Amino acid sequence: MDPLKELPVPLLEWFRDNARTLPWRDDPTPYHVWLSEIMLQQTRVAAVLDYYERFLAEAPDIAALASLPEERLMKLWQGLGYYSRARNLQKAARIIVDVYGGEFPSDHASVRALPGIGDYTAGAICSIAFGQAVPAVDGNVLRVYARIVGDDGDITSPQMKKKVTQALEDIIPIDAAGAFDQALMELGATVCLPNGAPLCDRCPVKGLCTARAQGRIETLPVKAPKKPRRIEERTVWLIFRSGRVALRRRPEHGLLAGLWEFPNEPGSGPIPAEWGIELLSWEHAGQAKHVFSHIEWHMTLRTAAAAADSLPPGWVWADRAALEHRYAVPGAFDAALRLAKERSKG
Repeated sequence: MDPLKELPVPLLEWFRDNARTLPWRDDPTPYHVWLSEIMLQQTRVAAVLDYYERFLAEAPDIAALASLPEERLMKLWQGLGYYSRARNLQKAARIIVDVYGGEFPSDHASVRALPGIGDYTAGAICSIAFGQAVPAVDGNVLRVYARIVGDDGDITSPQMKKKVTQALEDIIPIDAAGAFDQALMELGATVCLPNGAPLCDRCPVKGLCTARAQGRIETLPVKAPKKPRRIEERTVWLIFRSGRVALRRRPEHGLLAGLWEFPNEPGSGPIPAEWGIELLSWEHAGQAKHVFSHIEWHMTLRTAAAAADSLPPGWVWADRAALEHRYAVPGAFDAALRLAKERSKG
């Protein structure tokens, strides 16, 4: 018996009865599917729901997204991380407006060519929004596949992803492609779990699962070990003046490109002389840590009182209202941001 060939029928029946109610499923337009899939990358569904609704309130369609001011786009994305994804959303929206007259392209090659859209997202859009028999292979699908067929290949490798895509192309139902892709993802997200023991008793296809039959649930899927992250010690300065706090914009390229941050420097030294800021006083305000994919910031927070209003070029003073509604400060600075809001006016 080929467990993959037996998979679609019980999986689709289970999905019909157990699929979570989600706003982008209720109205699966290409824009809604696209936006939700970009937001959901490396983010839990529960965390995305409010962002999704808030984003659509200000950018209800592709044309509105294309014309959204960048500062506002970044603020709407604040907290989701990976801000290049938001920029690519807007780049793609502008292409859709300029090249396709505002209508989302329906052929797979054109969708895949849009900025920020990879194989998985293109597959999700084309199957869910357009009903095309194209697999959408994400981490959930790779994990389900590895356990169902008992494959011990490295699921982080491009070769494994290609292999799984080809295998699913042979079994994806032509008349239910979108439901099938979503069902595989749903099974991985809610039953065949990534962290901790899978909920095999609830699995609609446990009778087809090779890993379960062979007692290999705990060893599959196989992932190559990640490279250790580099640790970087940084000092973050919260510089206050008249109920406002100093912010500066990060460079347009590199980590957290173009976002606003509290001034910070590697190490634990005094305030840099080149900033040209005279302090009346400063004090230690705690520690914080933020983990990126390749680096960890271990941050020492310091609050300080500035002697004058002057700031380096490109810096701004922000009151509480500006921190809450205008400037996009990335999650790496959440601890500093909470402290700044507490001590700011407005």
